Amino acid sequence: MLVTGLSCLKGSTTTCSPNSPASEAPQMQAYAAAHGMTVTAHSSGLLYQVINPGSGPMATINSSIVITYTGMLLDGTIFDQRITPNNTQTSGPESPWLLSKVIEGWREGIPLIRKGGRIQLIVPSSLGYGCSAYHAIPGNSILFFDITLVDVQ
Repeated sequence: MLVTGLSCLKGSTTTCSPNSPASEAPQMQAYAAAHGMTVTAHSSGLLYQVINPGSGPMATINSSIVITYTGMLLDGTIFDQRITPNNTQTSGPESPWLLSKVIEGWREGIPLIRKGGRIQLIVPSSLGYGCSAYHAIPGNSILFFDITLVDVQ
């Protein structure tokens, strides 16, 4: 599960220098153009493309959500995913996540669609995991997500 991004860790002996969304905007726009995306810029610096707006309820910061998604670095490396063969909810119940406990890029992007909707997000590093590495994600990484909002509770 992708939890709230880590910023510079207190007590760390290494220097952590976060990137601003504005400094990453050219790379994010180039990625969108190279992948044929028609993106909208959110005031936070997030870029998004609504593929399907959905028709059910919208998520709020206090919602529990069930999603399918693929998360990639801009070089195409998949670092995380929760999908089924046809990108739908699995036959068993999925554990919902609190929207308030995921990365800021998801907190900004997921409420832009409704249940059943699909969105693609290009997340600046400051709205992801910041300047600290997180598992397979290097520090200051811009992230791409393809997300389907399966359920809102």
